[in-house]
Amino acid sequence: MSDTARSGGVAFSGEEMNWMELLQTALPVMLAGAGYTLMFAVTSMVLGLALGFAVALLRVARVPVLAPIAATYVSLMRGTPLLVQIFVIYYGLPSVGIEFSPVPAGILALTLNVAAYLSESMRGALAGVERGQWDAGLSLGFTWWQSMRYIIAPQALRLAVPSLANSLISLIKDTSLVSVITVGELMLATKDVIAQTFQPLPLYLAAAGIYWLLSFLFERVQKRVETRLAVAHRH
Repeated sequence: MSDTARSGGVAFSGEEMNWMELLQTALPVMLAGAGYTLMFAVTSMVLGLALGFAVALLRVARVPVLAPIAATYVSLMRGTPLLVQIFVIYYGLPSVGIEFSPVPAGILALTLNVAAYLSESMRGALAGVERGQWDAGLSLGFTWWQSMRYIIAPQALRLAVPSLANSLISLIKDTSLVSVITVGELMLATKDVIAQTFQPLPLYLAAAGIYWLLSFLFERVQKRVETRLAVAHRH
């Protein structure tokens, strides 16, 4: 057997490499995995925001039948591990004729999970808007939905930004779980390189550093968004 293995098009020697050489060789593979991680996080966050907001509205508006279903969904998603949800979607649903490839299955699981948490954040933010704002909307002749769209929701968004940003940062880390269904994100890419080099410590440390860097960048974005919304609110 050849003493050279390949992962992601990058060759790794079977001989011992020092940490600097190892990281220089492995970094392209790991950054490609980080690209998948970012794609999973952003896609799931956008879809989760849309679904979470819809769920929050159903519960705040107390829509008959749909509100209890929404509450049950939130309880189910928050009360079961994300890993189990991934297994149910990818390995369980094919038994009833519903089958997903790894990437859509991962995105679906992450979206359903994060949407439940986001819905609670947005529901709390909506409840945090002063009652007088509702009265102002009604006095202007707005319907309940018009008041929500033009008055309540924009103010609630400002209140919800810190919680929404924390959910996104958590989501970046949660993407590592989709590696169990062979999605080539950062953690699976790291494991593939480790299987070829047998040097887990520097590579896991490098993966942790990349996760931290992604989280740090989103924290900076969060602070800028909060600042802009605060300035807009004062004006």
